[in-house]
Amino acid sequence: MTKPLRAALYARYSTDMQRKASIDDQIRTCRDYAARQGFEVVETYSDSAISGASMMRGGIQKLMRHAQSCRFDVVVAEGLDRLSRNQADIAGIFQNLRFLNISIWTIRENEVNDIYVGLVGAMNARAIQDISQKTRRGLHGRAKLGKSAGGLTYGYRSVIKYNDDGEQIRGDRVIDENHAKIVRRIYQDYAKGISPKKIAEQLNNEDIPGPSGAHWNTSTIHGNRDRGTGIINNELYIGRQIWNRLTYVKNPQTGKRVSRLNPEEQWVIANVPELRIIDEDLWEAVRARQGKQKVKNTQTQVWDRRRPKFLFSGLMECSCCGSGFSKISQHYFGCSAARKKGPAVCTNMRSIKREDLDDRVLTALANNLMDPEVVQIFYEEYAAERNRLMAEANAGRTELEKELRRVTGDHKKLVDAIIAGVPAEQVKDRMIELDGRRKEIEKLLATAAAPDKLRIHPSMAKTYRDRVGQLIRGLTDAEDMEEAKEALRALVDKIVLTPDPDGDGLLIDLHGALASLLRLATGQPLQQVMRRANSNAAPGASGGGVDKIGELVLVAGVGFEPTTFRL
Repeated sequence: MTKPLRAALYARYSTDMQRKASIDDQIRTCRDYAARQGFEVVETYSDSAISGASMMRGGIQKLMRHAQSCRFDVVVAEGLDRLSRNQADIAGIFQNLRFLNISIWTIRENEVNDIYVGLVGAMNARAIQDISQKTRRGLHGRAKLGKSAGGLTYGYRSVIKYNDDGEQIRGDRVIDENHAKIVRRIYQDYAKGISPKKIAEQLNNEDIPGPSGAHWNTSTIHGNRDRGTGIINNELYIGRQIWNRLTYVKNPQTGKRVSRLNPEEQWVIANVPELRIIDEDLWEAVRARQGKQKVKNTQTQVWDRRRPKFLFSGLMECSCCGSGFSKISQHYFGCSAARKKGPAVCTNMRSIKREDLDDRVLTALANNLMDPEVVQIFYEEYAAERNRLMAEANAGRTELEKELRRVTGDHKKLVDAIIAGVPAEQVKDRMIELDGRRKEIEKLLATAAAPDKLRIHPSMAKTYRDRVGQLIRGLTDAEDMEEAKEALRALVDKIVLTPDPDGDGLLIDLHGALASLLRLATGQPLQQVMRRANSNAAPGASGGGVDKIGELVLVAGVGFEPTTFRL
């Protein structure tokens, strides 16, 4: 008898639906549909209140990871638009699943093929454009009337009003005097010559919440004059509202939105004198202090501007407050929060020279994180954790085996009773029940995993050191520099810097990215190391060094050696 196809169900509702019950409704209808098709449902995945235009969704990412492990044969959804509304993304999902011999079935389209993907993907993309255009049209109308056409600016509060038909009138706001006092204080302090950093520090020391409810930051105050961001650049405070100054587009590589400055003729400007908080003289005093800003290079592509300038930029973390370390001078890094938000947030004012940090981290990567003794310790810890999970998973195996013997025996007794002359109708239901339970127990016993047999390749540590040495040498080659830099960054999860209690320097705790370290140690291509560095459920390595790399990382996780080392 052919086994039924294993099905994974996926459901999603977006922010415009605002109904959590939609997930349950979709799962229920998908489950009914799967039953009609003869599928066996083995997994369910969902994303709540997240737009289908982005792949930055936990549920869909988990589904795609589990697909690599062949946990199911088909994916069932209400429609293709539930998986994604982006034409390129839905095509990518379809191609990746088809490569793994996994098909997509939807209630609307049944089994999905290339034609459906192209047609429905184009229709979904058009639907997103239509929604976007209608939304912008409505916001444009509000902006022309001087009403709020976006987020609520600090210093104001919303006013709820209704028209004669009982419909809510959106976009009205009034001055919030408590916050307006803070805005005036910021302008006055800045005009007196107090730096944004010091202003933010004073506000944080007085426990005054920032616009987001968290601490004040330097950039929250000074922002960007050309883009009209930051407290001291917002013209709404002088009764002049500007809408459509910026356009936000999604970077297809990261899924994150990037802002771009629109030409001035596209701005929608409305005078709202009733919302004025700052008088003209104070506004001009702030403008005079800002002076003429340097012209920025706008020719640089977005992806080049976002690329880390230094080897370990964005990977450093302050142990005192958890904030990042950033450049504070030509050659030194320091805690961003301590310098921008003040001692109320962080008191770690120590710094570290960039060349010193790079040398110490590269030395540790090359010589410490894959030390043979440390690797052995890691595998012992992994084996212990794996066996513990196995024991938990198989804790009821003995009871299941006992029940299987009892169920099989009871079923045999009923068969013997029929042979002895008992009417079959009297025992039919009980026999069906016992046979169903027998199949269920056999299935549970069959899926119980066998204990792992770990193998450590004798040259694993040497392979790793050779590959890291190759990468470090690549930093001096202009042609290979960027590839080497990205591969080395992929080996680092984070670099935690802690004030040395016995000196005036910083201690460095290097946290290795376990998945990438193990893949590099097994001799995988550098491109795979970079591409899979952040994927805990990637396919296992080939080449015999370590079995089931992805599964190993999921079980061991961060915390086992050799992921952490103090320099």
